[in-house]
This record gives sequence, structure tokens and C-alpha cells, in this order.
Amino acid sequence: MDVAGAQSLPGPEDPEAALAAVVALRRLAGRLEVAAVVEAIAQGWTWAQVGEALGISAQAAHKKFASEVRARRGR
Repeated sequence: MDVAGAQSLPGPEDPEAALAAVVALRRLAGRLEVAAVVEAIAQGWTWAQVGEALGISAQAAHKKFASEVRARRGR
């Protein structure tokens, strides 16, 4: 989503639509996060670099994403 797309998001005056948008954005962010981590590892990033980019420790990054990285690599 680009910044222009954010202008079409519902405001808090419509809580039902706003909360639905929050859920959709969280799901999108989660998919983007996983895809970016998988690609970073494929490009040779270390878990320390991934963790630093995400503001978490290398160990936390590995624990959260290693199984998905392995699954997407077909291992």
C-alpha cells in the first residue's frame, strides 16, 4: 500500500470499518515481514542483521522466522 492508499482508510468515526482495516493491515504487515525475512536470509543476511532491522535480537528473529525460512526453501 502506498501513502495515497492510506488516505482511503476509514477513520475512527467508523469503528467497525476502522477495526476491520486494522486487522487487514496487520495481516498484510505479517506477510510482508515474513517475505522480507525469507528474502534477506536468501540474500545472505545473518540472523543478527535481520534482528537488528526488526528491532529484536538475533535469537528472537531466528525463533520467529527460521521454520518459515526452511519451509519456503523446501527443506
